Amino acid sequence: MGHSGLNQIEKKAAFSLAAVFGLRMLGLFMILPVFAIYGEQLIGFSPIWVGLAIGAYGLTQALLQIPMGILSDKFGRKPVILGGLCIFLVGSIIAAMSETIYGVVVGRALQGMGAIASAVLALAADLTREEQRPKVMATIGMFIGLSFTLAMVAGPIVAESFGLSGLFWFTALLTIAAIFMIQFMVPFSVNKAPRGDNVALPEQLSHLIRHPQLFRLNLGVFILHMALTACFVTLPKQFVQAGLALEDHWQLYLPALLGSFFLMVPFMIFAIRKQKEKSMFAAAVLLLSVSLLFFWYLPSTLMTLSFLVVLFFTAFNYLEATMPSLLSRIAPAGQKGSVMGVYSSSQFIGAFTGGLLGGAIAANFGESMIFLVMSCFGLLWFIAATGMKSLQKSKSYSFSTTITCEQQADEIAEQLVLLPGVVEATLVHTEAVAYLKVDDKVADLANIKALLKP
Repeated sequence: MGHSGLNQIEKKAAFSLAAVFGLRMLGLFMILPVFAIYGEQLIGFSPIWVGLAIGAYGLTQALLQIPMGILSDKFGRKPVILGGLCIFLVGSIIAAMSETIYGVVVGRALQGMGAIASAVLALAADLTREEQRPKVMATIGMFIGLSFTLAMVAGPIVAESFGLSGLFWFTALLTIAAIFMIQFMVPFSVNKAPRGDNVALPEQLSHLIRHPQLFRLNLGVFILHMALTACFVTLPKQFVQAGLALEDHWQLYLPALLGSFFLMVPFMIFAIRKQKEKSMFAAAVLLLSVSLLFFWYLPSTLMTLSFLVVLFFTAFNYLEATMPSLLSRIAPAGQKGSVMGVYSSSQFIGAFTGGLLGGAIAANFGESMIFLVMSCFGLLWFIAATGMKSLQKSKSYSFSTTITCEQQADEIAEQLVLLPGVVEATLVHTEAVAYLKVDDKVADLANIKALLKP
């Protein structure tokens, strides 16, 4: 399967695209730990509008994520990514210049319209060999996690020094840096990865939405990000009321997030080694729900809040890190792009719903009720998670093939699934490509390649 490590193009693609993704997500996340407090200075302030400002980007992201991926297939990855970053830049500037909360909502919605995630991931796939692609995707995922941690720390510091508008101007500067990186550092695409495995195809979406196992994960990521954005409608205020000044919030977020990473890693290793992934996944969902319940039930002392933040982010980070892996293993062969499209849209709709619902609950029932309602949603997710099937160990591969006849493709597909270690095989004769899910410890890749090029 080629060299064991990344080549120069793959290394450059991995770190430059991960940095672009991270810079953009940093700009989106930095508002979370500060807006509930600084938003009070804006004309038109109300809890509902605060929730909308926090979650507005999620709605436009969800609506445009799949279309932007399809456009990148037609017009090229870089032009679509650069266009999306320019829209994101305009949204950041509008938010920075707004003195009303309505202007900030418009700016945040425009930020979401720069929905480049699917195009960035597709470009990463174009620039990497199949066997090296997981390393590149893992690098991008690591930078997203790092950007969230950095945003929780940097948001309060930047807002304290430069105000809310300064935070959005800082986001605009990060976006300009990302534009330069795409133009001058990211390699131009040197090969075209198979379409269905990396970009969402509209004709596959309705079937995948109804898939029982995928539905559980899509519901899960919806609830996870709904809970996150809803909690940040009130959480910064809780810290201030407990005696922690806003400019000192990073002193809580940094150790809490680092602590949550250290706590989740042993559980991930245990789940993989002992093949307890389903059990540990359900346990993490339960931990998320219980931590939210305790936010509502226990007195809001600084010590209690600090402990619960660690519990919440241990569960959050575990789920955020493991769900894409579970998703890729459940995804039908050759449909990973469409599966990820539905998953990403569910995530962003969750973020929008969380902001809107959190603001509505705070306005009508009090801010502490946000935690109770989100805990109930978490329990629904736990019930759904316990119904998940145990997963087979497998990796997804795509191969070129010389088969261009439908009858021959059907015959070869039947032969492939009889080979040891082949879980699933799909041949798309019109594109001369084969998608396989295999247990690579058992499967003989040489035999597979020989069958695909008769």
